[in-house]
Amino acid sequence: MISREDCVALDAADGLAFARARFSLPDGVIYLDGNSLGALPRRTPARVADTVTREWGEGLIRSWNSVEHGGAGWIDAPAKIGAKIARLIGAAADEVIVTDSVSVDIFKLAAAALALRPWRRVIVTEAGNFPTDVYVLQGLAQLTGIELRVVARDHIAAALDDSVALLLLTQTHYRTGGVHDMASLTAAAHAAGALACWDLSHSAGAVVVELNAANADMAVGCGYKFLNGGPGAPAFVYVARAHHDGLRQPLTGWFGHAAPFAFEGDYRPAAGIGQMLSGTPGMLGMAALGAGVATFDGIDMGVAAAKSRALGDLMLDLVAQRCPEIGIACPRDGRGAQVSLSHPNAYEITQALIARSVIGDFRPPDVLRLGFPALYVRYADVWDAVEYLSRVLANGEWREARFAVRRAVT
Repeated sequence: MISREDCVALDAADGLAFARARFSLPDGVIYLDGNSLGALPRRTPARVADTVTREWGEGLIRSWNSVEHGGAGWIDAPAKIGAKIARLIGAAADEVIVTDSVSVDIFKLAAAALALRPWRRVIVTEAGNFPTDVYVLQGLAQLTGIELRVVARDHIAAALDDSVALLLLTQTHYRTGGVHDMASLTAAAHAAGALACWDLSHSAGAVVVELNAANADMAVGCGYKFLNGGPGAPAFVYVARAHHDGLRQPLTGWFGHAAPFAFEGDYRPAAGIGQMLSGTPGMLGMAALGAGVATFDGIDMGVAAAKSRALGDLMLDLVAQRCPEIGIACPRDGRGAQVSLSHPNAYEITQALIARSVIGDFRPPDVLRLGFPALYVRYADVWDAVEYLSRVLANGEWREARFAVRRAVT
């Protein structure tokens, strides 16, 4: 049996233990929902306040200019933060830029992929993919008349034929945590003459991602989960350098223009990844995301991913030992930085745990989802969470009527 003392010893030997001090976490709360919203970095309030009071309040419009020209560098922020994210996802600095939301960016990338393969009229994605990915592709299909081919996880490679323009998959599944083999599926897409685009929303900052090594064409990712950028943080876009010259995205806004402040009558795309910008970036969100991404300064993603796996393995071992009535809804191997547990009353159990300050989340129909960001979750947190889970199950407190009330956000 694993004891709490064993877990405390693991924390004492943890080479990433120092990173927890980079976050502001409420006393007495075990936060296991960083796969939905990352914890607050300690430097974020001051960084956002400085953006408001000094850069905006004092610098005013001048803050858009680069630091070299007396501004705060707002104009350069999307590319600069994108370059820092690039290190975490195995990309070159000039292949990543921060812009818009995941939903908007999926539309941009999918439309751009269709333009690069105009003689092909099919996009392939996975049944059970994160809903926004599918919804956006459905909308694109309605607008363009292309076919959206939604296939089972084990039929993806077989669905790739000479009609397919794009394979769009989420690398780490939001519900099960299962991780696709990016390199092999990208190779399968290329063998069929298609492009491959990856949604990294549950991967960036959580698992080792090697976009260039896998020869991925495009990717999009979320800023507010493992990257700790705050609620609704802007997303990021990756496009392999090989596609920059031929790239044409549909939302040709002024910030993606080659010379935004020339105010020309016709659109000319900016060089490289810069053309993926559209409207004016929101600088408060950009400042918070920059502080979130900075929590990874000096962190080796291989070490962080290994710790996340170890935390999840510990959770699975402890649940098997102490909570036999709980099922497992995630793979033991090939799993991202989360664990998915199953129970017919998973919603009520999730709410009962939250009432005990163990915060995870619920995904229908029966999944209790727990995230393990390596930078701030401790091994002792895992032991304590399972201790509370065992109590909630043993005394049946999850049956209280208050825990059955469905909230807007689960």
